[in-house]
Amino acid sequence: MHPKLAIIPGDPSGIGPELIAKLLVDDDVRKAADILLVGDAHLWQRGAEQAGFELDLDTISENEIDSFNGIAHLDLHTIDPPDVRVAEVTIAGGRTSLRCLDKALDLALAELVDGVLFAPFNKAAMTSAGLNAEDEHRYMARYLGFTGYHSEINVLDDLMTTRVTSHIGLKDVAANIDGPGIERAIELAHATLAQSGKARPHVAVAALNPHAGDNGKFGREEIDVIEPVVKAFQDRQMNVTGPWPSDTVFLKAKRGEVDAVVTMYHDQGQIAIKLMGFERGVTVAGGLPIPIATPAHGTAFDIAGQGIANVGATRQAFDLLVRMAHNAESGAGA
Repeated sequence: MHPKLAIIPGDPSGIGPELIAKLLVDDDVRKAADILLVGDAHLWQRGAEQAGFELDLDTISENEIDSFNGIAHLDLHTIDPPDVRVAEVTIAGGRTSLRCLDKALDLALAELVDGVLFAPFNKAAMTSAGLNAEDEHRYMARYLGFTGYHSEINVLDDLMTTRVTSHIGLKDVAANIDGPGIERAIELAHATLAQSGKARPHVAVAALNPHAGDNGKFGREEIDVIEPVVKAFQDRQMNVTGPWPSDTVFLKAKRGEVDAVVTMYHDQGQIAIKLMGFERGVTVAGGLPIPIATPAHGTAFDIAGQGIANVGATRQAFDLLVRMAHNAESGAGA
């Protein structure tokens, strides 16, 4: 059976509606999943106009979601057309983002859809509209009532990255590196790879210090904290290696020698993966009970409304969600 995916437009002031319009004209996309567009009709039409396409919306009620095939539209009324201000951060845009996200999560909780794809959000707009969380990932976990470990995972083609610390200052990273944190990050990477269909994935763990600490010369985190965790996973017959110097581990990743890299802090992985393929990067809401993904880039206000947005990362996010939904249905990675 086809997975059924809910797609929401992201911030209406950005490139999200245009990206989704470009996604939907691909015949392979239409064949891969049944797609439910969730949001205001005028936003989808605006995106189609920006992309230079025509879009016929087959609007259905919530009671019909279980039975539709192909592409359908669940109409919401979250923003008036005059309140959509291209390339501007607005409370109205943030409110639309949150209301569409809430509805998509509700549908997933009700098992009416198998996954959620969201076009880029603008965090400033969402915060002004009442996000009341560090980011959308914390917001989604709270909305879903999920209290387990979760973290965003960045994906580039067949490579995944996750991290032990995230949105904290660099001066605080070393104090927040500990064994349980490294263990959770490795387990999350391993589980997400399994969910996407990867058998016996190779997870490489990056070092914190230059030259992996150089036998303690530049710090003992590798010796005292990271190595014992890696060894514990190896004792469980799991394919986990490291700690690798962070200036070489992504060379291994680029050559396809590893399936995931666990980094110690935000930019350690983000810089590398964005240099390797910014326009193909995907962010997955790792650990949450519902497959959720989005392109890793932002709302791109500098090109919004111009019809020139690159759909590559959105297509990658869609393809990954299809694989995750299929594997969830078959029980893979459970």
